[in-house]
Amino acid sequence: MRIQRWIYGTALLALCGMFTYGGSTEAFAFYQTTELGGPGLGSGAYAVTVDAERVNINVAHDSNEVLVTAMQGESFTIMEDMGDGWLKVSVKGTVGYLPQSGNASITEKAEIEASDAEEVLKAEPLPVVASKREGLVNYALQFVGGRYVYGGNDPHSGVDCSGFTRYVMQHGAGISLNRSSGAQATQGVAVSAAQMRPGDLVFYGNGSRINHVAMYIGNGQIVHASTYKTGIKVSNWGYRPAVKIVNVLGD
Repeated sequence: MRIQRWIYGTALLALCGMFTYGGSTEAFAFYQTTELGGPGLGSGAYAVTVDAERVNINVAHDSNEVLVTAMQGESFTIMEDMGDGWLKVSVKGTVGYLPQSGNASITEKAEIEASDAEEVLKAEPLPVVASKREGLVNYALQFVGGRYVYGGNDPHSGVDCSGFTRYVMQHGAGISLNRSSGAQATQGVAVSAAQMRPGDLVFYGNGSRINHVAMYIGNGQIVHASTYKTGIKVSNWGYRPAVKIVNVLGD
């Protein structure tokens, strides 16, 4: 297990970065690394940092339901070591369960004196956490490869296009959408292609009649529940003419 000791100092706040996740902000300095062995955690406060490209944090220790997908470099305060490689962590004001083994490294938080500022300045800053829109895109992309099922509402078992966008917005951003693609197109604020940002919904159809919806993920691409043959996939957003683009995130 790789342990990283986090260095704190109230007199160093002017030197620190600001770590923001889900609206909460924690001031920190930088870190030094110490290799330690042995199971479990000793006394003190700890955080866990994601080393893998992405890892799912579940809603319960014994459940596969995903609370949020954490990306490499994101950190969370540890509330409890559950054993068997599972950590109970604080996520956006709620509780989640992260499989630590092979995915993340634990960091021990420790106070230092202001006189250690010179050593702090020599260390690397921690990475910046993804924005709300980037987090939503990452949440949606975990379902790529899933099944297309007409009338389906859960990407874990199968969804259609509007079922997919509805699920992703509800569970990834806390936004409730109507069920059909045509009804979803009436929500939010219409934007132009030049204004489109990751997380916006893109609607397609025959003429002005809407029959398909996808979510824009940036770089000219969308993620959507496409067909029975392809399932949930990433496509170029202009693979067919778009009828409407909508910002439902309210920012």
